[in-house]
Amino acid sequence: MRTNFSDFTRVKIQRALLSVSDKTGLVAFAQTLAAAGVELISTGGTAKALRDAGLAVKDISEHTGFPEMLDGRVKTLHPLVHGGLLYIRGNATHEAAVKQHAIKPIDLVVVNLYPFEATVAKPDVKLHDAIENIDIGGPSMLRSAAKNHDSVTVIVDPADYAEVAKQVSENGNTTLELRRKLCAKVYARTAAYDAAIAAHLQKEFSADKNGLPQVLTISAPLAQPLRYGENPHQTAALYGKFSEYFKQLHGKELSYNNILDLTAAAALLAEFQNDAPTLAILKHTNPCGVGQGANLREAWDKAFATDKQAPFGGIIAVNQPLDGECAAAIAEIFSEVIVAPAFSAAALEILQQKKNLRLLQIVKSPLASSPSDIRSVGADSFLLQQRDLKITALADLKFVTKRQPTETELKAMLFGWRVVKHLKSNAILYVGEGRTLGTGAGQMSRVDSSRIAVWKAGEAKLSLHGSVVCSDAFFPFPDGLLAAADAGATAVIQPGGSVRDAEVIAAADARGMAMVFTGARHFRH
Repeated sequence: MRTNFSDFTRVKIQRALLSVSDKTGLVAFAQTLAAAGVELISTGGTAKALRDAGLAVKDISEHTGFPEMLDGRVKTLHPLVHGGLLYIRGNATHEAAVKQHAIKPIDLVVVNLYPFEATVAKPDVKLHDAIENIDIGGPSMLRSAAKNHDSVTVIVDPADYAEVAKQVSENGNTTLELRRKLCAKVYARTAAYDAAIAAHLQKEFSADKNGLPQVLTISAPLAQPLRYGENPHQTAALYGKFSEYFKQLHGKELSYNNILDLTAAAALLAEFQNDAPTLAILKHTNPCGVGQGANLREAWDKAFATDKQAPFGGIIAVNQPLDGECAAAIAEIFSEVIVAPAFSAAALEILQQKKNLRLLQIVKSPLASSPSDIRSVGADSFLLQQRDLKITALADLKFVTKRQPTETELKAMLFGWRVVKHLKSNAILYVGEGRTLGTGAGQMSRVDSSRIAVWKAGEAKLSLHGSVVCSDAFFPFPDGLLAAADAGATAVIQPGGSVRDAEVIAAADARGMAMVFTGARHFRH
């Protein structure tokens, strides 16, 4: 018969087992336990670290009466460990069994796991090294302790040392509320750990040449709750390692929409990482103006000139450290977020006067470690695809018209092709050399997108005479191309591949336009 556990929550923690890879904060925590009269049991390097700090520690082999063996693969997988963790305190049958087999209770477990994720993140990691960093005993102890959290306290994260230490110092034990919180955290961690192992081994052992996993496992820790989602009536939170890629230097917390826009900005910046000074203005993840120049201020002038209305409340991204002169120009309008590789002292002094303006330093591109796009399509269903990292170079272009593009038109083509890739489909973009002139995105027809782009250029009083028109997918009919010619475009870059390509080429020839095919489309839904 099971007794009410509240009768046992007042029993002091007598014995703790500590076995960690990450030793951050370990010694101070163990000192608190020792001061509270808790017996310390430990393994290998953890035991050495504690002894070196002057603490009395019992080796796990002394506790179990069985030596560590097989290069440390077997040390905690023992009934005297798991019996001490799993037996139900107050259950007469369990109490008799542990007494019969001389199993002592283990009331606190501190385990963090072999660094599998960090190991496989290294370039050219060997399979042997990955396998050796799969922890077996650690997850087993964590799961045993967490299952019996009514009586056992379990820590998987050094961030929890302080609260456990405080409660043990004051009361000799922890509250059920805390143990439940730690229990849930353990299973979240072991799930993420197993997911990382499964993902790596599926990739290593997959017969699928595309490298698609047979089981898609998604696990990410809560990074921060957000005020709301896309709209105030929607709850939202950010998960994962976002802070590894972006460092916030100033301003209020990021919103759900800010994060979407910021991610889109980072993807666009990656196109111009090693290029001339480039500045992009984005709104609702769409670039509404992109410019290049001898410096960022010149790039700003070109980008802002494309559309002086859309940038209000937008995201501004630059591919070089933001200087004071450009910052002063940007400060004249209201922006939500500015993202840059770095900010000069002068730029910070100017921009930090706006208390709500968010300044983000891009530490590293989130695309570098995430080659896949994942989208939820409801009902526990997901779409997985390779991220669109396709780079189109001059050598990839197919010249299909009688007139060849000029050098200026070619430069504009390659610039515009990198930008139109980031506009929502259907996307039409008019560009000059190193600058956008008119954007049309997200329309149901390509002709409508072209009309909007022409209208936006007119609103900005920018001439499209001699411009290049970029289309993210092929022109299905000549009408879209003819509309571009009527607007003043003299050159076209598009994927090609329509059954009416010959008609579109003939239309371009009739207007004396130069056209190239890239052979790759960039739909963005």
